[in-house]
This record gives sequence, C-alpha cells and structure tokens, in this order.
Amino acid sequence: PPLVMAMSSAPHAPNGKVVVLGAGVIGASIAYHLAERDVAATVVDRAGIAKAASGKAGGFLALDWNDGSAVGPLSRLSFKLHAELAEKLQLDSYRRMSCRAVAVEASGKPASKKLQDVEWVDLGVHGSRLMGDTSTIAQVHPRQLTEALMASAQCRGATFKVAKVEEVLTEANPAGGLKVVGVKMEGGDVIPADTVVVAMGPWSQTAAKGLTLPPIFGQKYHSVLMQNSRELSEAVFFQGLGDPEVYPRPKGEVYVTGFPDAPITVTEAPGEEEVRLEVGDRLVAAVRLASSELQQATVETTQACHLPVSQDGVPLIGPIPGVSGAFIASGHSCWGILNAPATGLAMSQLLIDGRYSNPTP
Repeated sequence: PPLVMAMSSAPHAPNGKVVVLGAGVIGASIAYHLAERDVAATVVDRAGIAKAASGKAGGFLALDWNDGSAVGPLSRLSFKLHAELAEKLQLDSYRRMSCRAVAVEASGKPASKKLQDVEWVDLGVHGSRLMGDTSTIAQVHPRQLTEALMASAQCRGATFKVAKVEEVLTEANPAGGLKVVGVKMEGGDVIPADTVVVAMGPWSQTAAKGLTLPPIFGQKYHSVLMQNSRELSEAVFFQGLGDPEVYPRPKGEVYVTGFPDAPITVTEAPGEEEVRLEVGDRLVAAVRLASSELQQATVETTQACHLPVSQDGVPLIGPIPGVSGAFIASGHSCWGILNAPATGLAMSQLLIDGRYSNPTP
C-alpha cells in the first residue's frame, strides 16, 4: 500500500529550516514531535490553527477498527499516544466511552425492555450491538488537541505564521532531481527551507504548486452541536434514519454528523466552508426520532468541513519522489484525528533519522 511504501525510507534528514504547511491536527502533531526532538519547525496556515476539519470533526477514537488495513498498526499506536498526550497536555475533553450500533426506524415506538440497554436511544429501536467499550473507544475534542499540540511546540521554539502558500520553491539537486529551497507566500515573501512537509488536507495540491502531488479530495460532512441536560457517555452509529453518527461529549454536548457529500476537488477556502442548514435540520430530525431525551436538547451550532481523502482511501505519508526535502502527510479521511499522533511521530522520525521505526503499540 502507498502508506507502507512511503514510510519505508527517506534519504533526507534536515540540517536547516523545516516548514510545515498546514496547522490542522496533522501539521500540529508533526511540529510537536519535531519539537520533542529539539527541531523547531515553522508552521504556516492561511486560516489559522484548527480552522478546518481539525476544529469541526468529531474526535472519535477507536483502537482496533482499522485492524487488517494499511493503517491498522498506525491506529493502534496512535490510540495509545492519545492517552499519553491527554495526560501530558491536560486535555479535559479526552475520555474513554462505549459505542453501539443501533438499528432504528421512524415508528416512534418505545423500545422493548430487552432493547433498553442503550443509554439514550429509546424510540423505534429494533436491535443493537456493542461495537466497543472503554478499553477500545475514546474521544477528544480535536480543536483542543490541535491547539495544545501547537502551543507545546511553540514553547519549544516552533513558530506559527498566518499566510497563504503560493509555491514550494525548488532548484536542481547535484545528487539528481530537485531539492527544496524555500516556500513562497502570497505577496512574495519567501521562507527559506531545506525541508517542507505538506499537511494541508484537501488543499495540499493547490498550495504546493511547485510539487507534483497525487490528488487529495475533500468529502464534506455537516455536523450539529446540541446541548443536552445531562452528560452522555455512549456513542451511537445508527442503522436507519439515514445512518447518522452521534458522539456525546463532556458537559452535555452532543455531536451529530452524517449525510456526507461525494468527494470533490475543494474550491472553498479553509474555514469558509458553505453550511447548508437543511442538512443540519435532517440530522437533528433523525436523532430526535430515535431519542425522547434529545427531543429536549437545544441546537447550538451547525457547521461543515471537508475530510481529506486520497484516491485509494489510504493516507499519503512520507517523502515526495524526485524532490529532496519534500514530504507529505495528508489524506487521512475520517481517521485524521485518531491517526494524527502516530503520523506526527512517524514524520519526525523520517525527517530526523531518515527512517520510520515503529514502537510497539
């Protein structure tokens, strides 16, 4: 798989300036893990820190749901790293929880006694199964995680710059091919660099015109934040009513998402995604058909973001062929928050050691 091939080797180690393009959770994690090794990166983003999907995603974490896939080992390691980061960075949004698949219909009938083991779904239920408990399921607010990673990196010397990237500058490499020499910003400013990591999700191609990158598409998801009267602790993946997903958060917040658009080449600017309120209304209507408790919850926010998706669904992590000092970490789809810590660790090893060494999860 592309991810495994990309990680296999990196014939380059930084001896000068490292620039990370993108201040989402992937870019922040890379900057954090570089700073842990005393490499201070410059992080550049046109919108700010966690302004796109990394501020609006659900933050659902699963230990073993990617087992058997190319990212299985990455996910298992990352799940472990999340717990360590939550303690080290004092993330109060991190917690363990349970998760169920619940089959529902729009009947509005109260669930039978044998189906009343679901924490908050009680209408139209005709089946449920446990998908994970506190040993395999967790959550974190992605914005809090991203901001904390960046803040820690900055305390160790990393810098952050709000700017729009126009081009990664390259020149002929005496060893063959090209080599990175800097990053050009809108307006003409140039940041000298010998290492650049492109971590801009579905904006990676347009922001890195000096590089030849595989396409990264964006799949728009809408989400609704509701406020419940009590704190819930069980995530639910519905089967029926359009298959929405619900991730309760601490302090009574409830995150509802679903009804994704088809992946496209993104033209909307990060942080300026169009929100179609009718999609949010569908999400709210669906969960209220299944929960008498959430019929009383208030709707606080409707939002939208683009999840970055590669051509084959496998994230691109590693060196960009033909350009010494150019790397990519993008295309993590719905598992970007989960896999961010291990991706940052892997990229720091590639940049500093020239290879990826996988610790035992």
